[in-house]
Amino acid sequence: MLFQVGGQGSRPTFFEMAAAQQLPASLRAALTYSLGVFALRRPFLHRLLDYEHESFALLMLILETHSLRTTDASFAESLYGLRRRPVNVALKIDASTVSPNSDNAAPNSGLQRRQKVLSVVFLVVLPYLKSKLHSIYNKEREARLQATLWGDDQNEGFDATLGFEESRRTLDSDANASIRERVRKRVQKIVGFCYPWLHATTEGLQFAYQLLYLLDATGYYSFALHALGIQVCRATGQEMMDTSSRISKIRSRERERLRGPQWLKTLQGALLSCMYTVLDYAQTGLIAAVFFFKMMEWWYQSAEERMSAPTVYPPPPPPPPPKVAKEGIPLPSDRTICPLCSQKRANPSVVTISGFVFCYACIFKYITQYKRCPVTLMPATVEQIRRLFHDV
Repeated sequence: MLFQVGGQGSRPTFFEMAAAQQLPASLRAALTYSLGVFALRRPFLHRLLDYEHESFALLMLILETHSLRTTDASFAESLYGLRRRPVNVALKIDASTVSPNSDNAAPNSGLQRRQKVLSVVFLVVLPYLKSKLHSIYNKEREARLQATLWGDDQNEGFDATLGFEESRRTLDSDANASIRERVRKRVQKIVGFCYPWLHATTEGLQFAYQLLYLLDATGYYSFALHALGIQVCRATGQEMMDTSSRISKIRSRERERLRGPQWLKTLQGALLSCMYTVLDYAQTGLIAAVFFFKMMEWWYQSAEERMSAPTVYPPPPPPPPPKVAKEGIPLPSDRTICPLCSQKRANPSVVTISGFVFCYACIFKYITQYKRCPVTLMPATVEQIRRLFHDV
């Protein structure tokens, strides 16, 4: 199953390389999400989630090794019809014109064993180490933030609530584990200090190479390809046919190497056939799983958002107006008149305890003297006077 993005010549486009680079991250996110969903009903799957980095690294090790062995490309690159070639071979292919006798150079265009091994290191081992360092750095940052907010709650020494013997045994056990704990904390501090610089350096190199590749200033998409002396090129139709024949030859040789009684050879052959079938359909199955679980994630996320959306209730009715006291000051018929001075309100202010509006000078003087609202006679203070910037 191949996805052809477009472009001409043997040089892949920037979008092909970017899509191939982002595929493992998308695959990991989809697999993690699917395992998390299945773990809700099968709790034993939480063990795989506890070792997420190791499980995904093992899976990618199998896929990348098989892909480099059979197609001279990484798992993602082979999906987009790309191949890895040494720099000298890639330059010869780009510089030469296509001729009927050009197929003779195809067998010599493969990667060396050293390049394949180092490719696995750059594709699997280094990303695994970086993910582990990122996890340690996040834990160290959270611990540092928690210590800053809440302080260090560790209590060492003699505990008055325990006896002397129990406290001594506790201190002895703590002393045995203190060296290991100090080493662990020291490693976390070193990672917490060095990882941001390491991450910034790797991201800066990656951005620089991608920018240069986009501007057609270099043939290397990443620093790893430059260090290995490898360029990624589009696979020709002849190379795909040669790949199929090479895979058939490799599998034939593996079947010929089987030793033992006939029943054992039959069993081993069946196991090899199952393994070949799984590897052949691994790309299609995993990519289909990415799309399927992304769709399921979107579907359930939308359903959860609809279910968790707050119910919109109508606004409550306003409270009833406060009752005017019989002994209080009567309200004028004109609402723009101050009940205290019987003049048009100046600098209108409201008493929050009752909601009636007066002139600020009038109500301030009245409440300061009587400690109540002049209309309702409810207790009030000058702190409950609020200025109104829009008077009706």
